[in-house]
Parts: sequence; structure tokens; C-alpha cells
Amino acid sequence: QVQVVESGGGSVQAGGSLRLSCAASGYTLCRYAMSWYRRYPGKEREFVSAIDSEGITSYADSVKGRFTISQDNANDTVYLQMNSLKPEDTAMYYCKARAGGARILCPYYGFDYWGKGTLVTISS
Repeated sequence: QVQVVESGGGSVQAGGSLRLSCAASGYTLCRYAMSWYRRYPGKEREFVSAIDSEGITSYADSVKGRFTISQDNANDTVYLQMNSLKPEDTAMYYCKARAGGARILCPYYGFDYWGKGTLVTISS
């Protein structure tokens, strides 16, 4: 089975920075496309950022220019550097890993795995 674990959440004041990490593990012959989502209380999860196997990144408009996603392919780890944080960034942040790579080698190909989330709180 595939495990996804986030870390790095916490509480900072507006204008500050946090760095989230997410590691996918469990089956070494799969490669993982990683992305970040967040959820406000009572709302559905919303897309924040993603990075594919070629390093191509995408961002929600609300975080462009403030957040940067990067990855360490050797360790199947993705990072989300969050700068110029705003109170409206307060949310639970979730990492998603989509199993991929060579279909013949990865029995979990195409499946999505979610972490349990890490809380980010920004005070004004």
C-alpha cells in the first residue's frame, strides 16, 4: 500500500512563511505525481498546486507568486514553500500522490492517495 505523509504546518503571522513537505512511500517501482489541496471548514477541498513527473508546475490563482512547489524525485518528496501568507490561507492542507511511472511495474497505477493533512493557521 502507498502512504502519504505531510508535515510542516503551523501558526505564523500574516506576511510570514511556512514550508510544507509531503512524502509518498510504499512501492518503490511506482512514481508519483504530487499535488497540494486545502480545505476550509465546511468547504470542499480546493486545488492549490501540483507538479508532474517532468517538473511542470501549476498553481491556483490565489497562490500564484506566493507559493512555490518543488520536488525531490529521488525520495518521492514534494515541498510547498508558502511566502507572504495571508489569513485567508488558513486551512487544512492535504497532499495527494497519484501513482504512475511504468504501468507494467506499478500495480497502483492511476490511483490517488491522500495524506491526513497538516493545519496551517495565519493570524492577522
